[in-house]
Amino acid sequence: MQRVFLRLFTVTAALGFAALPLRADNRPAPKGPDEDGTKPALARIAGEGIMNSHAFSFLTELSDDIGGRVTGTPAERKAEEWGAAKMKAIGLENVRTEKYTIWRGWARGTAEGEILAPVRHKLHVDAMGWTGSTPTGGAEGDVVAVNMFDIENEIKNVSRLKGKIVLVTAKGKPTKDEMSLFAMFGDFLKAAGPAGAVAVIGGQGGGKSTGMNLTHTGILGFNADFAVPVVSMSAEDQGQLERFLERGMTPRVRFNVQNTFTHGPVETANVVGEIRGREHPEEILVVGGHLDSWDLSEGTTDNGSGAAAALGAADAIVRSGQRPRRTIRFVLFTGEEEGLDGSFAYMKQHQGEIRNHLGSLVIDGGQGPAKSFHLGGRDDLVPGFQAFANSLSNLGASEVDDRVESGTDTLPFSMAGLPGIDMGQDSPDYKYTHHSAADALEAQKPDVLAQNATLMALAAFWMADRPERFASPWPAERTARMLRAQHEYEELKAFNLWPYGDLGAEEKKDNPQK
Repeated sequence: MQRVFLRLFTVTAALGFAALPLRADNRPAPKGPDEDGTKPALARIAGEGIMNSHAFSFLTELSDDIGGRVTGTPAERKAEEWGAAKMKAIGLENVRTEKYTIWRGWARGTAEGEILAPVRHKLHVDAMGWTGSTPTGGAEGDVVAVNMFDIENEIKNVSRLKGKIVLVTAKGKPTKDEMSLFAMFGDFLKAAGPAGAVAVIGGQGGGKSTGMNLTHTGILGFNADFAVPVVSMSAEDQGQLERFLERGMTPRVRFNVQNTFTHGPVETANVVGEIRGREHPEEILVVGGHLDSWDLSEGTTDNGSGAAAALGAADAIVRSGQRPRRTIRFVLFTGEEEGLDGSFAYMKQHQGEIRNHLGSLVIDGGQGPAKSFHLGGRDDLVPGFQAFANSLSNLGASEVDDRVESGTDTLPFSMAGLPGIDMGQDSPDYKYTHHSAADALEAQKPDVLAQNATLMALAAFWMADRPERFASPWPAERTARMLRAQHEYEELKAFNLWPYGDLGAEEKKDNPQK
């Protein structure tokens, strides 16, 4: 009990700090909670978040009672119902599910593997998402290596893979950037199936797993499926195959992989609830995480923890009795793992009101404590947000930058010129739990989750309640220049997601911020 009260004192004390001086250009320094009038409400929210958090109980239900939640499956639909019920129980308004469809559904079956020669050894394998099956009963073949770093030439020589088990390696120096190689890996897989490859060993981007006899599943492109079976193999087993090949030996391997595709699109839905603004309810800040997960375990750290943090943040604000000037819209996205489908669907469905959005705030970095805020390309907002973050320094989340995070549901907001804000986390063990059989409730510490939910609540309320509007969308030209400067063009172009044509292609000599 003493530690709880000490922590509450630390949180509330951290929200008060000395007024900032004038900036070097003599403009008034950005205002933090001490100056803009938000501190009393933030202190109440902090108290609820730290002393009365329900975030871990939310996460326990989601992890244990529902488990893995692949988009479009019955388990994911059960999670939608659960999320809507939790939002109503918390006291959110306008709770609903916003339906959309994904291109095709997929369900995991069985995956077995065995080295037949030069030794017999059972392999640790799991199918990658939205990949195909071997013939019933399995198939075998000699193992042949392909080099991910020379994938263009491997595609040209794909005919050599007929009847082979393909082992994806990474040798030498890459010929292209990581995401371009990842996109081309999809082209390789499309060619390998018709060429007669029996199966492919290679995870997301063709890389090895992390060790500890873990496999890591995932999809191999934005909304991409492949007829050829593709498996993730434990680093220990893949290492043995690579050593055989390096010694001039030819391993022979047998796989039996059985997965199921739907014959057409499947329905899914984002789960939405609101705390309506008291003065400007039409102005909206989106706060959330993604509800879907992979299915080798419970989907706790990716991203059950984020979904639970968003619900915990909503719960803390409602219980505090504080209502912000502007609307906070809590969204549990689905389809994130298949290509940010839920957040792209949200942007499409709400296109008419995007000009009234302030941005988004998402947490999706595993099980560790939040340490930073990445403002999704909006460098104009860094000084003001830094003034707020300084008030959180005792909670360890005081770093602010304008980085775009393209690996989660912040990206569609950044692409629309809004601050897609990612809460950066310190999660060293995430490399083990990410998409693996270790992604279970035991990986998440309750106190860390409560702190993250509280930080999320504080940041959301401050952005929605400050007297001046936090942000408006940038125009297309400015957004395109920002995305190019943030090195997002190559990835977006590779996956046919770049929306701006030739905008921003030429470097501007003038400062676009002036």
